[in-house]
Amino acid sequence: MDRITISLDESLAQNFDKLIRERGYANRSEAVRDIIRRLLETQRLEKDEAPHCVAILSYVYDHHERHLAERLTSLQHQAHDLVVSSMHVHLDHDNCLETLFLRGHTKDVRAFAEKLSAERGVRHGQLNLVPVEMAQASHHHHDRFISGHVHSRPKT
Repeated sequence: MDRITISLDESLAQNFDKLIRERGYANRSEAVRDIIRRLLETQRLEKDEAPHCVAILSYVYDHHERHLAERLTSLQHQAHDLVVSSMHVHLDHDNCLETLFLRGHTKDVRAFAEKLSAERGVRHGQLNLVPVEMAQASHHHHDRFISGHVHSRPKT
């Protein structure tokens, strides 16, 4: 592990220490590592240097909107190669929250999220992308099961 030293003016250091306490970091080093990872991930995504990702798409929709639930389900089936899992929560008599867990090519995940979020009746669509390196796993054992599957490893 490389060690670096940085200098901060007193006010910035105090504000940083307050943030660290509020977020529950054990120390400054952990907080700085997270900030650097987040910045690197953001830069990779902005420059299209993250060809693969895992992601969470969350959105709220009015389940009374005509045929919306069916349209959303149809979109998910059309993107079965991207949609790993979904979770559905009834917020009240009118609104539902869905969270989709996605994995695939970043441009495909973004396009799917934009298409689904643009459906009439969908509100508060939010996509959270995490760049990953994808590798086809050779056959190996996980517990007692043999599996040939894709591994998604965060880039940072």
